[in-house]
Amino acid sequence: MSEAKLRFRVAIPARYASTRLPGKLLRLLAGRPLIEHVYRRALVSGALEVVIATDDARIREVAEGFGATVCMTSPEHPSGTDRLAEVATRFGWPDDAIVVNVQGDEPGMPPALIRQVALGLAMHPDAGIATACTRIHAPAEIFDPNAVKVVRDAQDYALYFSRAPIPWHREAFQSGGGAVLAEPPTDTAWFRHIGLYAYRVAVLRRYPHLTPAPAEQVESLEQLRALWHGIRIHVAEAAEAPPPGVDTEADLARAAAEWERSGQQIEPGQFR
Repeated sequence: MSEAKLRFRVAIPARYASTRLPGKLLRLLAGRPLIEHVYRRALVSGALEVVIATDDARIREVAEGFGATVCMTSPEHPSGTDRLAEVATRFGWPDDAIVVNVQGDEPGMPPALIRQVALGLAMHPDAGIATACTRIHAPAEIFDPNAVKVVRDAQDYALYFSRAPIPWHREAFQSGGGAVLAEPPTDTAWFRHIGLYAYRVAVLRRYPHLTPAPAEQVESLEQLRALWHGIRIHVAEAAEAPPPGVDTEADLARAAAEWERSGQQIEPGQFR
């Protein structure tokens, strides 16, 4: 499939509750709610439809106020993936449609990356899910459990995701006693997973009914459920990596400072 013929949708799961920053999706960044920045970036990606999926009337009111399509979903969903599955069913999207799950707390998500993961899935018909990764350069990040690592095969399909430093460089890491090295070995590469997913709707509908994988429960990584059940995940190296999302007051301040420095302005239509 050529990029010109690419057709995909975006769904943005949006919860009001947040342990570290309650109501964060409605907090203002450069005069707009955080969720609006995400919505506008999804529009710029060239998606056919962009839907905000929420179970909270406050988010619905604000989102409809800036012109978004909103789908009110069940408050019982354990994850954003389950919420997206309900959206796909409610909107009657066909099984072969592609839906990109964009988190509502990532106002800096590059529209080109949203499009890249959608194209990655469209170009690999044997994959049920597509996502992205970026090369790790800082040694500390290799050992950081909050930075999820991914190892891919020769065709860029995921072999495994882990919070551990994979691949484990036996010679370098063992000689260092497992300590963080000053410089990573140069004979291999490490990749951090970016939590942006494109799904085929058929997989999305099936996903909530799959039993959790043992490794998923140990690592607390939902994507391992797909691998456990034989769903292939294509993982492209991101052409443009996103900045960190917003989880705390400090994150919001950082995003505001970056916004002021860069003078970012997102308007729909870039890829249309």
